[in-house]
Parts: sequence; structure tokens; C-alpha cells
Amino acid sequence: MKRKASAEWQGGLKDGKGNISTDSGVLSNTQYSFSTRFEDGIGTNPEELIAAAHAGCFSMALSGQLGQAGLTADSIRTTATVSLEKTEAGFEITAVHLDVKAKVPEASAEAFATAANNAKAGCPVSKVLKAEITMVASLDG
Repeated sequence: MKRKASAEWQGGLKDGKGNISTDSGVLSNTQYSFSTRFEDGIGTNPEELIAAAHAGCFSMALSGQLGQAGLTADSIRTTATVSLEKTEAGFEITAVHLDVKAKVPEASAEAFATAANNAKAGCPVSKVLKAEITMVASLDG
């Protein structure tokens, strides 16, 4: 299986602009620029898209891990925070933090923690990222 997305950029780094599209059409000429990446401009940026991909991937992986333990989540809410920092080598994604809140009837804290850690390690997006990935995962009442 292969998935595709494309980007087009016009102009210089700081005064230019670009757009991102996906084959599915979910993103179609979605605007991005220097200001959307490094300031507070309106549009998206690569790090935000990586965060969305990681949050979605992890949530599905956690659902799968819970299923293997005989559990089904009522809800899994994951926020991924991607850290982009300037280093000596230039800008790098240095870390991703996953904040996970799940409602899983009949799950013990131990079973949930095992499933969450397995999902963090096994999610395909986690596997492709070289950055440190941290997580706080909690069961909702």
C-alpha cells in the first residue's frame, strides 16, 4: 500500500508560499508558509501534519492493542505535540509527546499501560520518527 501527498512552493523561504494536497482530497491546495511554520500564520505546516498523523496512528494502534487484550475503548483521545527546535545542524524535530485520554470499560491500569506502551512502540508513525517520543496515558473514570 502506498499513500501520496504533494507540495508546491513558490518564492523565497520567508516571503514565499506553498500548498499541500493529498490524493484522497482531504487536503487540497492547503496553504502553508514560513509564517504558518515558524510564527502564527493561518494555514498548516509539516510539523502539524506529522502531529495529526501520529495522533491518528497511535489511537488506532491503541485500539488494536486493547482488542488483543479483549478490551474495547468507548473513546481514545490523543494529542500529539511535535517539538521543532533549532540545533547546530539546523532545524530538527527533536521530540513528540503523546497525551492520551481513554475511556475503556473494565480495563485495569496495568492492562491499559501495557496496551498504550505497545501502541507507542508499534504505531507505524512512531517507528518512522527518530525523535524521542514520550507519553502520558490515562484512563477516564
